[in-house]
Amino acid sequence: MKSCLVIPCYNEENRLKSDQLLAFLTQSPDFELLLVDDGSQDGTWRVIEALAAQNPRAQGLKLEKNQGKAEAVRRGVMKALENPELQFVGYFDADLATPLEESHRMLRYFNEQPYYQMILGSRLRKLGNQIERRWSRHLLGRLFATAVSQILHLPVYDTQCGAKLFRAPIARVLFKERFVSPWFFDVEILARHLAQKGSANQIFEMPLKIWIHQPGSKLRSSDYLRVPIELLKIWYHYRKVPGTF
Repeated sequence: MKSCLVIPCYNEENRLKSDQLLAFLTQSPDFELLLVDDGSQDGTWRVIEALAAQNPRAQGLKLEKNQGKAEAVRRGVMKALENPELQFVGYFDADLATPLEESHRMLRYFNEQPYYQMILGSRLRKLGNQIERRWSRHLLGRLFATAVSQILHLPVYDTQCGAKLFRAPIARVLFKERFVSPWFFDVEILARHLAQKGSANQIFEMPLKIWIHQPGSKLRSSDYLRVPIELLKIWYHYRKVPGTF
């Protein structure tokens, strides 16, 4: 099953873990990686070019100007979908807080449940899982998830985890247009799915086995102050679609 993981990168020269990326490709012959340089001002593109030189299944897409994570992911997904043989496409954060190997588990869920259209990685703390997250971020995340659940009428636990995988046909629909919210596009993906008459039963949250906080995150706790504004933008844009909200 041909699959591609998009990795958005902005000034990641010193954080990209080339050895881990190459090891994943060696262990995953059906996977490709597409690293999107979102107008970085450091040597990120040189690192991506070096990766591509070592393994042709690690490709790069260079955006001349910084577009933000939402657009970088969207452009990467649409680029990956130019391959007509692609069956699954998703995105993982460049810091690899979620190991890429979790995508193998996602594929198993797709195989077991043909009606699943998207699988969301979920940082659910429970026995047997290694979820290392700062308490302040965990608390803010729970408050955010509760607000999203109420607005979307979905019992979603974790929208913001940077590990998601989609069947190619639905990805073509969900990523075709630019996102209204550059900050919380993960939420907007779910809103778009509902707006397209998609069912909540087609979405599965997969508890991750491993998620380890990595230093250097570009998301600050203060960014959550934008939550009301960004959720209002999403609500306003999709409110005209019956049954979305």
